[in-house]
Amino acid sequence: MDRQGALAGLRRTLARFAAHHLADAPSWCVALSGGPDSLALTAAAATVQPTTALIVDHGIQPGSEVVARTAQRQAVDLGCTAAHLLRVQVGSAGGPEAAARAARYAALDAARAGAPVLLAHTLDDQAETVLLGLGRGSGPRSIAGMQPCDPPWYRPLLEVRRGVTHGVCAELGLTAWNDPHNSDPRFTRVRLRTEVLPLLEDVLGGGVARALGRTASALREDTEILDSMAEHDLAMARDGDGLAVAVVKELPEALRRRVIRAWLLSSGATGLTDHQIRAVDALVAAWRGQGGVAVSWGVANTRLFAERRGGTLTLRSEPV
Repeated sequence: MDRQGALAGLRRTLARFAAHHLADAPSWCVALSGGPDSLALTAAAATVQPTTALIVDHGIQPGSEVVARTAQRQAVDLGCTAAHLLRVQVGSAGGPEAAARAARYAALDAARAGAPVLLAHTLDDQAETVLLGLGRGSGPRSIAGMQPCDPPWYRPLLEVRRGVTHGVCAELGLTAWNDPHNSDPRFTRVRLRTEVLPLLEDVLGGGVARALGRTASALREDTEILDSMAEHDLAMARDGDGLAVAVVKELPEALRRRVIRAWLLSSGATGLTDHQIRAVDALVAAWRGQGGVAVSWGVANTRLFAERRGGTLTLRSEPV
């Protein structure tokens, strides 16, 4: 796509996505950071239907208010019907990146007024996410990457390269904000972007980002089917608030762990790791009288434990 056609091409991509996924939405919001990806998405979205820009000021970098105010003005100039500045307090749970993400999504959810929110993650972001999942060995769910549709969040640019969004900004003469975190080699994702992916593209002759995106799509389709099957099996295996071991034990391994994961999540567990799920699975498939397995819980100053009592998996909480 040449630079002169960047905005028109992005608008067509967004319109196709909306027709397939957001046909009933009379308006939408765009999460706008001021960076080139979200600026380009805002420019395209405002020409397709009424758009409200939501700009989150995390307040954790010098000059963040100026960046947010600039993005707010740009959104209005691009034709947004409204542009709201959202200031948040970032906590510390899970580290700075996770805490900022949690604060951002909570603010966006509170401000969207029931409308869907468009997020500007690109194919390059998806490729980085897949590589992170591969490196951490956290299973097919993480390698499946980001979902295009995870209501109220929608990602219409997952098949669009970053060069296109930069081209839109150049075409419109927009000065985008360059987040210094995006070039800081202390962050793993930055090194993937600047070192690993370029090397893979060179060694494998190009097309790596798109290949990783296709891998994510294929795994996501498989995961959705297995998750649907696991929901049915979970309903069959429930024993009050627990799980009947005899029922769960007969399931194929992949389904059994999904049932366990769904049960834990439905009981309030958060931030589950593959290691934790496998440890709980061992209470079913490799039972030797072992004790309970600690899992994270979304209640302050408490820990949640999965344990086996006779023929049932149960949960208990205790203060930390």
